Amino acid sequence: MNLQMEGNKPGITKKKLDELTYKVIGAAIEVQKHMGIGLLEGTYQKCFEQELKLQGLRSRTELVVPVIYKGVDIMADLRCDVLVEECLVVELKTVEKILPIHRAQLMSYMTLLKAPKGILINFNSLNIFQLGQETFVNDFYKDLPGE
Repeated sequence: MNLQMEGNKPGITKKKLDELTYKVIGAAIEVQKHMGIGLLEGTYQKCFEQELKLQGLRSRTELVVPVIYKGVDIMADLRCDVLVEECLVVELKTVEKILPIHRAQLMSYMTLLKAPKGILINFNSLNIFQLGQETFVNDFYKDLPGE
């Protein structure tokens, strides 16, 4: 199955994507509220996946991100933590500090999946909303209609 999007998802707008982002960050906050800090990333990922389901959001986890080099799928075994509603890439971390490589990883996944927006969430922060999340957009977002 080719997971790469063919341009932007039909019907998605900047406004809808921003609303989805708010819901996804809220789901992460809910997970942290119930689980606290200090667990492994995989535990948070399973809880996060369940919370997305409870909120009625479709998601796929541990996606193999296709890497096409000069027309050939090189089977790089890159894995995106979560793709929500086929348009929002979410990378989950449990680290002391978000590093530039984490941001670069998310941006690469967004490009390869042709996703217009991504969120980096660090469950190892005292306040996800203020300190534990970063949101990114790319050129695919720029091309979306506003409303």
